[in-house]
Amino acid sequence: MSRIGNKILTIPEGVTVTINGGHVVVKGPKGELENTFNDLITIEINDNKISCKRANETKFAKSIHGTTTALINNMIIGVTDGFEKALETVGVGYRFNVSGNKITVNAGYSNPVVVYAPEYLKVESPSTTELIVSGIDKQKVTEFAANIRKIRKPEPYKGKGIRYKGEIVRRKEGKKAAK
Repeated sequence: MSRIGNKILTIPEGVTVTINGGHVVVKGPKGELENTFNDLITIEINDNKISCKRANETKFAKSIHGTTTALINNMIIGVTDGFEKALETVGVGYRFNVSGNKITVNAGYSNPVVVYAPEYLKVESPSTTELIVSGIDKQKVTEFAANIRKIRKPEPYKGKGIRYKGEIVRRKEGKKAAK
């Protein structure tokens, strides 16, 4: 029994949800998101409440039941509040420089790494060591932030690199500590 799949979602004020078979369109103050879901899940709207029901009890239907509900919930949150992911650099000379949709990352390489942000994401840098990626689609925001982090992952000895804000990097002892 899926606890997340059985969750009833409430449509907030100012958000419209349109369902056409397995195709769901969510419009809100921040924008519009759409997604197509599997036919094994029936999506219904009753009195500003969204419920998802599965057609049968197969393993696949059970596995996508909770996923469908979670994705629709993320769409509703995205068009009302939006999502953001914060990154920070740790290390001497490590910094971000944002100009328009162009992000220049100095992360200890001989040349700076240049990344271009897609038009559906907003990227801002409150300081040279911080970067905030925001948008309405959770998957695209977190994927872009992960690609930025991948430029220089935090290393376990000194902790240098690009990490998520608040991420705890597990540190290792060096050679001298073993003696």
